[in-house]
Amino acid sequence: QVQLVESGGGLVQPGGSLRLSCAASGTTSSFYHMAWFRQAPGKERESVAISSWNRGNEYYRGSVKGRFTISRDAAKSTVYLQMNSLQPEDTAVYYCAARSGRIVVSALHSPTSYDYWGQGTQVTVSS
Repeated sequence: QVQLVESGGGLVQPGGSLRLSCAASGTTSSFYHMAWFRQAPGKERESVAISSWNRGNEYYRGSVKGRFTISRDAAKSTVYLQMNSLQPEDTAVYYCAARSGRIVVSALHSPTSYDYWGQGTQVTVSS
């Protein structure tokens, strides 16, 4: 049974930083891609950052490039999202996701490509 548990969300002022964590348990050795998505009220879920678990490739949404960094600790089966220079438009529920098999890069940004999801953690950027 695979479980993904996010933590680290909260309220931060514009320009501030947060680090989200996603702890994976279960058959994590089958993971090929892990990703962070977000969903704001009334909007579709969108990819934020994606990491290929074993190959070290990373992909970022254009609006977060240079501000967000995805990283992983394989020994702890944990993936992180460091978010700097946060803006009000970053406000959303952030979800961790994992996929077991390899897939073409263009499909990595679709929520339907992922097999497992965490429960989400709220990030609110407001003064």
